[in-house]
Amino acid sequence: MTYQSYLETPIGYLRILSNGEGITEIKFQDTDGPEDPDVHTESARTQLREYFEGTRNEFDLVLQQSGTNFENQVWNELVTIPFGSTTTYGTIAGKLGDKNFSQAVGSANGKNPIAVVIPCHRVIGSNNNLVGYAGGLHRKEWLLKHEGALLL
Repeated sequence: MTYQSYLETPIGYLRILSNGEGITEIKFQDTDGPEDPDVHTESARTQLREYFEGTRNEFDLVLQQSGTNFENQVWNELVTIPFGSTTTYGTIAGKLGDKNFSQAVGSANGKNPIAVVIPCHRVIGSNNNLVGYAGGLHRKEWLLKHEGALLL
């Protein structure tokens, strides 16, 4: 069974999905929809609301993301990036054993199923440019500014 909640944020709606055991997906979209919440989607909605209100810097949720071994390694690195900080695709690639994995890291980053909580928005290009964000670069810029990591 899939459970679903929505949260309206300053940069669009977030659709929050759970399989009953944990959060499986959080994605940006333009509208909300019908809800069938569970304890996991409601906890995520509360914590995400606090994040957007500026009162939460870390999340405490049960995550059940699905990906390849490499994608999961990348996503595990993403959650170690501190609030208000950024890193590069190359830096993550180096941590995973080969700085030449930058493109593969970028691909895994783009497949991140749990936006904001697994903070792929904190990964930027080697030249400090905003590149690649499945939710749109305007959202990536907003999130980084919200965290105080990007001053344009």
